[in-house]
Amino acid sequence: MTPPAKRPPQISASILNADFAQLGSEVRRATEGGVDSIHLDVMDGHFVPNISLGPVVVEAVRADSTLPFHSHLMISEPLRYVEAFANAGSDLIVFHIEAHGDPHELVERIHRAGCSAGLALNPETAGETAHPYMDEIDLLLVMTVRPGFGGQEFLVEVLPKLRALRAEAERRNLDLPIGVDGGVKEDTIGAAYGSGGDVMVVGSGLYRGPGDLRPIVDELREAAHSGAGSAIDQAAARS
Repeated sequence: MTPPAKRPPQISASILNADFAQLGSEVRRATEGGVDSIHLDVMDGHFVPNISLGPVVVEAVRADSTLPFHSHLMISEPLRYVEAFANAGSDLIVFHIEAHGDPHELVERIHRAGCSAGLALNPETAGETAHPYMDEIDLLLVMTVRPGFGGQEFLVEVLPKLRALRAEAERRNLDLPIGVDGGVKEDTIGAAYGSGGDVMVVGSGLYRGPGDLRPIVDELREAAHSGAGSAIDQAAARS
């Protein structure tokens, strides 16, 4: 069978790097800037050392965009909060394979709640751990930083795992979006896209300052298509 055609890069705006004092307007700014989705990082101070936002915040900014909301649960007990984030307006709920709970049960629960289900892998987690769930999930999210804080540097050593996961999806003829989350900027997005990612979670590479985000979004898309990247990213992508 012919593998699914490569998708154009999608830009998902990570509001972790936005101005939290004006979160609604920051969501609107990303929406007006032409991104494809809004990425909301949920942290519990246990699974990761930081604490961010909960379902009340998701619900509060839901009216500020018609784009899909991706709630990324970096929490130890995701099963407890599926319905809360679904009811708050999430379209996609992402949980970590390293968190507590049976991934099959979590995927089923998320789907029953009316949302798409995503599975995230930390940088040190082997890609093969996702193989049993790739037929069930709607997004596979590969972390290219250690989760918990925005603004970290892109871990190029994760690129071989990303390429292997894309190859596995193609081998099984799965039309599975693969996201890349962490350190995605103009000089790394080319390597991420070229290695098999197609949903690019961008935080500090998007929210660089005030003003219109559309030129930045256009630059990111162009860099992804052109394969633009630093020398180390290019070398890692070829390894």
